[in-house]
Amino acid sequence: MKEKYANRFIVLVLDNARIHHAKMVRAFLDSEKGTTFHFIFLPPYSPQLNPIERLWKWLKDEVIANVLHRDQKDIAQSITRFEQHVLQHPDEVLRRIGCAA
Repeated sequence: MKEKYANRFIVLVLDNARIHHAKMVRAFLDSEKGTTFHFIFLPPYSPQLNPIERLWKWLKDEVIANVLHRDQKDIAQSITRFEQHVLQHPDEVLRRIGCAA
């Protein structure tokens, strides 16, 4: 991102996943803070503020909940169909994750 948007100030919103607090990641974040990047950490345990959580819920509701899959291959095929649907319907995705009316 830094190379692609060299002349821009980039704001990244991060959840409080453990990986974002690992020593290597913290060292990078600290070294980059204020130069090219500004980091905003979401409060802990706030899935309602993270749009990807709505996508995971949609996936679980459509593919996993109340569905009996024959085997792991069947689950993988169901997930692939869901992914294809998501890619073909970006407006629905934006609406479901709360980014469009």
